[in-house]
Amino acid sequence: MDVMLLVKAAVMGLVEGFTEFLPISSTGHLILAASLLKFHGNAAKVFEIAIQTGAMFAVVWEYRERLGRTVSGITHDPVAQRFARNVLIAFIPAVVLGLAFGSAIKASLFHPVPVAIAFIVGGLVILWVERRHRSRFGERDLEGVRHARVETVDDMTALDALKVGLIQCVALVPGTSRSGSTIIGAMIFGFSRKAAAEFSFYLGIPTLMGAGAYSVWKERAALSMADAPMFAVGLVFAFISALLCIRWLIRYVSSHDFTVFAWYRIVFGGIVLLTAWSGWVDWSA
Repeated sequence: MDVMLLVKAAVMGLVEGFTEFLPISSTGHLILAASLLKFHGNAAKVFEIAIQTGAMFAVVWEYRERLGRTVSGITHDPVAQRFARNVLIAFIPAVVLGLAFGSAIKASLFHPVPVAIAFIVGGLVILWVERRHRSRFGERDLEGVRHARVETVDDMTALDALKVGLIQCVALVPGTSRSGSTIIGAMIFGFSRKAAAEFSFYLGIPTLMGAGAYSVWKERAALSMADAPMFAVGLVFAFISALLCIRWLIRYVSSHDFTVFAWYRIVFGGIVLLTAWSGWVDWSA
């Protein structure tokens, strides 16, 4: 057993779990981490997608009561039916566009420098959205005053779900951030920060579990039982770190905005570009 490989898998799992639900791009961080760790090969590429499932299991565990009510009430409870319908509607655009353009995007953009550029652009977008939000509502949304059109996920319409599903497709570009695009996009569409964050969690379950299962199946010929310990370690560490991140983020958005993440993206992206340009760090993928 290659102990160093398991250590790399653990690090990658932690990176995935701590970044998946923050608007800073887990895929971008995984690409950069893999580049630094020299974590390459076909199995490693599948691993980077598959461990997202570990983060999604954290959502399932944290919201097991809500998900259980949805499953048990799907045949008779209008609230459960509307919730399931909205998640399904929001999920479909990513499936269609991902299958159509996913391979071309991976070939062209899954490299550190394009990711760094996407980090910076995404950070600027978040700053613009937060400035727009404050100009309309001041700090009232952080003081518990109701103003959002969609205060909870149960207030969503089918059109709201479709809009969030379409904006999620922006995250096909690595470095953009799936959670960032859905949360910030939902806020533009009139969601409260908490509703936007929670729906992003729920939407990630079919989106990322589906992507992980599809990737493993598609690349099954490149995998073997010898890769099982690496995948197991990555999944466990992704689950634990994601669970901690989810619980922290829900508390955080109740009294803070996303400006700090915007500046993090801009500074981090700038550092990657500077070190790549200067040759201080070998970011070759």
